[in-house]
Parts: sequence; structure tokens; C-alpha cells
Amino acid sequence: MPVAGNVAIIGSAATRFGVHHDRGYLDLLKEAATGAIADAGLESAQVDAAWLGTAHPELVSLQGDSGTAVTEVLGFAPKPVTRVSAYCATGMEAVRGAALGIASGEYDYVLAVGAEKMRDVAPRESLVARVANQTHPTLAKGRSGPGQFALLATRYLNDFGRSRDDMAAIAVKNHEHASRNPIAQYDQPVTREQVLAAPMVADPLGLLDCTPTTDGAAAVILTSVQRARTLGRPYAILDGVGFAVVDGYYATLYNPDNDYLGFRSTREAARIAYAQAGIENPREELDMVECHDCFTITEIINYEDLGLAPRGEGWRLLAEGATTVGGDIPVNLSGGLQSCGHPIGATGVRVVKEIADQVTGRAGPRQVDGARRGLAHTLGGPGVLSSVMVLSRGEA
Repeated sequence: MPVAGNVAIIGSAATRFGVHHDRGYLDLLKEAATGAIADAGLESAQVDAAWLGTAHPELVSLQGDSGTAVTEVLGFAPKPVTRVSAYCATGMEAVRGAALGIASGEYDYVLAVGAEKMRDVAPRESLVARVANQTHPTLAKGRSGPGQFALLATRYLNDFGRSRDDMAAIAVKNHEHASRNPIAQYDQPVTREQVLAAPMVADPLGLLDCTPTTDGAAAVILTSVQRARTLGRPYAILDGVGFAVVDGYYATLYNPDNDYLGFRSTREAARIAYAQAGIENPREELDMVECHDCFTITEIINYEDLGLAPRGEGWRLLAEGATTVGGDIPVNLSGGLQSCGHPIGATGVRVVKEIADQVTGRAGPRQVDGARRGLAHTLGGPGVLSSVMVLSRGEA
């Protein structure tokens, strides 16, 4: 049977996101996985299979380079555990794999867990070193995440006559949202002046335009909607699941069709998810969105690629208050990657958990009144792949 409309999320958990020098990868993984299983009212023995998302195991002595990490912390042997990696969409790809396992009829209950440990190495030994030392000897030299997304920011601001103030407004909004999120890495508000005065990383992106590096883990438990209806507990339904891979890691930077004003991968993934969910006007039919704000410019562009605003007008949503608390389409009520943090393998699971919590009325001080349907989104690598999921409230 298809995933859309037939797979439910019945439990979830996440660690606090931040700097955890006192806790290892396996500690974080175990907390999230066992928490999600308990939240679903299950025992580990009842879970039939697992999908693990970890993008960069080389940062922590190859912990997370296969599913054996889940086997170790849960005593899961000999059950199958599949490890996936899809850049920053890794966590949502773990959720998609788990959902396919349920939809196939092979399993009754499946765990999807994402974990990443990024802060136990010095900055120049982390992803910076990986890009400089392990990627293409010519094409990758001088390339960095901030540098690449700065190209989009420069073109967007130039072509549409905007300024750094628009990006600063995203940082201010998301840091304010994070003040309501107990797992956020940075939970204190910032001002426009602080954002604009922060050290420049890659012009026009300053430090507070960029997502931090983070340790953390998140997990969800999936089952069939038919089974979820019998359990007597809140559940969320996966109404639409889109995943698109549109180009090569390096090739996209030189593709003449890449206009540096948006991401085809997001548009394609959204098209698939919306068609499955029957959504024709996402601005009107969604109650909230968690999208991939790896840099402040990315959130503005996401508004457009996800069909919330016309091209070149994403900035208007925030200017009008639509995407902040109390707006008609609040975005990144968790604080987003900007403030919640970005442990790469965990982020995608965390955004799915956030939307599932919202539609089941479990989002606490971030709760959107009457929320019934929301969207989770991640964008991977240089924008070459994207995952979009639409979730709705399940009925008993």
C-alpha cells in the first residue's frame, strides 16, 4: 500500500540540542530512541526494525556509520537496522525509509532515529576540514556552506531590491520562537542590531545568519494508520511524502539551469507531497511549517519554493507577520536550525516530530491553536536534494 494516508507516527522523543562534551553519540542515540519507544507505549522488543540517520560518522570515530549503533544501545539483535545518509535531509530520509517499511506490510512498528555528534572536534577538524581535505581537489577548493549560500543571498538581494534587513528579520523571529522550545541550543532572543553587527562569515551572511553546529538526537515510532486507530493515543498521519534528487553534488554549481534564486529539489519534493495530500493552496491549507533555515536567506527562498509566496516575494510573509507566532502560517516555531541547532542526522527527524507534536496538540508553549495539518521540510547539500512531508491529525 502507499505511504500517504496509511502510515502514522505514534511516539517521539528528542534530546536537548547543543554542545554535549559530557555525552557521547551512543548516549544521545539511546536517549532519543528509548524515549520514543516509551512515548509510543511500547517495549523495545515490540519494535520490528529501525532506520538510523547519521550524516557524518567520521566526526566521531565512525560511530553511526551503520545500523549497529542502534543494535548496541537497544539490545536490538538480530533485527534489521538500516543506516541512511542524505546530507541535511538525512533524518527525513530515515523517516521515509521507516514509513516504507510499514507501508510494505513487513513490519508492525518501526523506529526512525537520527543522531549526530559534531562538537567534539575543533572547528578546523570538523566539516571545514572534510570539505578542504576530502572533496574534489579543484572544484571544492575555497567552497564552503556559507560561501555557497552567500551566492544565493547576493543574487536574491540584488535581483529583488532587498537588503540584509530581510535576512536579519528571519534570525530575530527564529531566536524569539526558540525561547519557547526547551530543547533549543540557543533560546534567547536577539535584536536586529545584533544580527547586523555580528561578524561577517561570507558576505552578506553574518554569524547570526548561519546555523550552528550541534550535538543531538531525535526519534519517532511509526505504525499503520489502521493499527494506530486501535491504540487509544494521539497520532499523526503522513498525508504526503516527497523526496527529490535533482543533480550532482558538484554539477549543480555549474548547471546553467541553476539560477541561484531557488531550489528545484524543494519544488519537486513539494509537488509530490502536495499531490499525495491533495493540497492545492499550501498557504491556505497548512497550519504551520518547519523548513530548512540553514541560512536566513534559505528560509525566505523556501517560502517561495514551497508555494507559500510568489518568487521574489517571500520576504513579504515575514514583513506582514504571517510566519511568526500568531500569524496565519507560522514557520519554524521551534526556532528552526538557526536557534534549535542542526545536528545533521537528527534535524530531519526533529522537524517531523515538531509537526507531529503540533497536529496532535502536544507542542506545549509553541502550540498552534486548532492545528490539524503541517509541513516538514529539509534541504540537502548544495540544494540538490530535498524532502517534504505533510502531516495531519489522526482521528480515533
